[in-house]
Amino acid sequence: MKKFGKKRIREAEELNITAFMNLMVILVPFLLITAVFSRMTVLELNLPALNAKENKQEKIKLQLELVLREDTFDIQDANIGIIKRFPREKENTRWDLFTDLLVEIKSRFPEEQSITLLLEPGIDYKTMIKVMDHVRSADIVQSATLETVELFPNISIGDAPEIITSTSKGKGK
Repeated sequence: MKKFGKKRIREAEELNITAFMNLMVILVPFLLITAVFSRMTVLELNLPALNAKENKQEKIKLQLELVLREDTFDIQDANIGIIKRFPREKENTRWDLFTDLLVEIKSRFPEEQSITLLLEPGIDYKTMIKVMDHVRSADIVQSATLETVELFPNISIGDAPEIITSTSKGKGK
């Protein structure tokens, strides 16, 4: 027969977590220091309504549009037509003349806050963002100080209308 002896009762051993805590003390600051803190900018865009042409107001007001083409910037009013056309080059765009015209338009219509950017399909994203930055605000030198003036902060985006030429009319027939 087996002898049933007294079972040894052992006390529970304490977990030694000192090494784990040392690892966490080193790892957490290291991860915080090496983390990339990114800043994301969100631009609010107002898309035109589908029935915008049907809702004509009694008083005709400025509906400023900027058409970005491969070789030009066309600043125009939706009611009147082209106000000014700027030649555009990828490396040498005259942003000062562009900004001066927008400041002049803003001085004539100080209550106007909106502009519509109409882009051709070939316009790259970087150009669109540069134009949006120049349209939103401008730096003006007044009495030996540099002031930032808000121009047209409400920006809508759309597709540019195609240029109708005499050769493209003949192809459709």
